[in-house]
Amino acid sequence: MATYDSLFSTLGLKEWCSQGASDGPMSMADLLNKTKGESAEPASIWELPFPSMDALNESCAAFPQSRELTKGLEQGFLAIKDSLSLVLDPLTQPLSWFLDGALYAMLNTPWWIVIPLLLAVVYLVTKSWKLVLFVGGSIVLLAFIDYYAYAMQTLAIILVCAFLCVLLGVPIGIGMARSDKLQRMTIPILDMLQTLPPFVYLIPLIFLFSVTESKLYGIAIILYAIVPVIRLTNLGIRLVDKDVIEAADAFGMTPRQKLYKVQIPLALPNIMAGVNQTIMMSLAMVVIASLVSAPGLGVLVLRGIRNLELGVGLVSGLGIVILAVILDRVTKASLARINVSQKQ
Repeated sequence: MATYDSLFSTLGLKEWCSQGASDGPMSMADLLNKTKGESAEPASIWELPFPSMDALNESCAAFPQSRELTKGLEQGFLAIKDSLSLVLDPLTQPLSWFLDGALYAMLNTPWWIVIPLLLAVVYLVTKSWKLVLFVGGSIVLLAFIDYYAYAMQTLAIILVCAFLCVLLGVPIGIGMARSDKLQRMTIPILDMLQTLPPFVYLIPLIFLFSVTESKLYGIAIILYAIVPVIRLTNLGIRLVDKDVIEAADAFGMTPRQKLYKVQIPLALPNIMAGVNQTIMMSLAMVVIASLVSAPGLGVLVLRGIRNLELGVGLVSGLGIVILAVILDRVTKASLARINVSQKQ
């Protein structure tokens, strides 16, 4: 007698339960219990199992098991997979072009052009020769240990994905700041994206896109990293002083003029802080995305884990740390420049 037989008998569902009975062989667990003379009935209240789907299925064969729930979700997703792919493939194809183009440009442009160009960008953004020397020394170190190509692949992916995160995230954040209704609708989605484990992003995408397509890992990186720039853009615009907004209204500014000449400039420090966090989260996801063919330093980390190559794993991890420090220092230095210019 199973634990919850009496429950189904009391509810008058015994006949319904018998309809789902199977004539198949006894399970190994039931066979062992029968051999040992153990009953499925708990010896005391302390051993009473929670009335879960599987526990109820033991008493009523017609009651669904938990594996039927997960199998149903999988079959439902597979049923709409082709329709989703038909819609998403053309929409996301430009992402593959951007990623493939950036990777091709980084790997096929000579190092003596790429490195000076990167240093010039760092100087234009930060106006700091110390930071330029630090970035140059770090890239030279990675190139010296033959990790230049991997580092440039990782950097290319981060630049493309972070740029698209800003391109999409800032307008969404502005829309949230201007509409309380949109904010209430968007916040639960952002909460879900922020708390979902990184590996879970890859599961539905593997079914929708081919592993050889770069948009597979690109979409995962964007979904994972876009949340901070949206939240901090929304927060920065909402924190703009109400007196400043009233003064802009008194001067007869249109909503568009207020946005571009008052709100965005004053919210820029918060927006840049969001960009910094987005870049850091993109870097973290690039490593995980190596599981689905994302190139770069993450491939070496994965190789170190799979083949138990301690040195490869540690050195490639150090390379990722160096890239993280470079990107963090550059974005923070640019944020500091913005803060100084606003105070002046």
